[in-house]
Amino acid sequence: MTASPLGRDYRLLWSAAVSSRLGDALRTPALALLAATLTRDPRVIAAVTVAGQLPPLLFGLLGGVYADRWDRRRTMAAVDGLRAAVVGGLAVAVALDRAGVAALVAAAFLLAALGTLFDAAAFAMLPSVVPPAALSHANGRLQAGTAVAGGFLGAPAAGVLFALAAPLPFALDALTFAAAALLILALRPTRPHAPRSSDRPANTPQSGDHNRKVVESGRGPGLGGRKGAVWREVFEGVRWVRGDVMLWRITVLTAGSNLAISGLLAVLVLYALDVLRVPPAGYGLFAAAAVLGGLAGGLGAGRLAARLGTVPALRAVLAAQAVALTGLALARHPLPGGLALAVFAAGTTVWNSLWAAYGQGRVPAHLLGRVGSAQRMVGLLTAPVGAALAGLGGAAYGVGPVAAAVAGVFMLVTLAAWRVLRPSAPVPPAAPPTTVGTAGRPGWPPSR
Repeated sequence: MTASPLGRDYRLLWSAAVSSRLGDALRTPALALLAATLTRDPRVIAAVTVAGQLPPLLFGLLGGVYADRWDRRRTMAAVDGLRAAVVGGLAVAVALDRAGVAALVAAAFLLAALGTLFDAAAFAMLPSVVPPAALSHANGRLQAGTAVAGGFLGAPAAGVLFALAAPLPFALDALTFAAAALLILALRPTRPHAPRSSDRPANTPQSGDHNRKVVESGRGPGLGGRKGAVWREVFEGVRWVRGDVMLWRITVLTAGSNLAISGLLAVLVLYALDVLRVPPAGYGLFAAAAVLGGLAGGLGAGRLAARLGTVPALRAVLAAQAVALTGLALARHPLPGGLALAVFAAGTTVWNSLWAAYGQGRVPAHLLGRVGSAQRMVGLLTAPVGAALAGLGGAAYGVGPVAAAVAGVFMLVTLAAWRVLRPSAPVPPAAPPTTVGTAGRPGWPPSR
């Protein structure tokens, strides 16, 4: 199958995403550097990082609701406009020497909170921009573009810009958000989506009268919404994820892999320096292997899905990553270690691209924001657990055994995937409960 042409609107959306990612890559290291100039207390510096991690856990599901309620194009543009104002205000405060720790914590929290709404709307927006056959290719291009913007351009430039002038990376970040908002506004408006009978998993109850009223109003469920119905809409998305067996299995597997990935990231720098003997001056080059791998994976995701099919490709990717992690755990030299890291990063990008395309192709348009947010919650809930366990294990036993344990966890996830991801013999979806909001559990970065 050949990928369909992506078109003008996709190019605009891609440019907006890459612009935002470039700004993020400039701002995130600059926030840490700025915090370090204000205090050497690790608890205070960590608070800035935590402030940026909490909002997706607190507001992720709500972001999905409002991404489905509101016009997604205008929502994304408005969010980026607000983020431009927040970062621009922070740049001014830094220039005037008025940016204290409290201001950094508040800015990190607010930007991340706005980001939950933007991410949900962006995930739901893509299927209205490209043809269904092109979703794997489109997601792969997005992953590749953001990998280059973040890894090759933004992150290396952040420290240099901060050294030149502390407000500079924040001012440039504000400009990238403003540019992204203008690019999104240039997208053609899309029609609101009303539900179809085929939009639901098998045995999902539906009300003909309710659907008729939705169609007459020109809005999907939750796009107008009665007062107090927010949590009902939240659980409607969660219930949909739980009711689609294959999507639920992919979501749970993503959670398992995120547990391992976050553990690896927590000790990667120590593993590279102490076990692989990477010179401190060469760590940036070693880390660039992951960026190169991510770029290759993003560009090849669509071709892999076209050749194997999406679900078989997901199984193959996990197997390749398990082998790469095993090689990384056994490596004792920078070269094989960097190669293994590149292969593993390529697999992560492919998984993210195909995971997103699979959900976007199966989930009804009016539920995409909520379902995507519910899936991302699994990754966000397991990531801190993996990082904490890796930190404790590294302190007790050293980082070498932690890398081996990470590879073991990933091998178990791979074995589970090869057992449960069988597209040739799908299991009929379980019937969700008839009362909306009575069951289900959150199921993403993101996913991975």
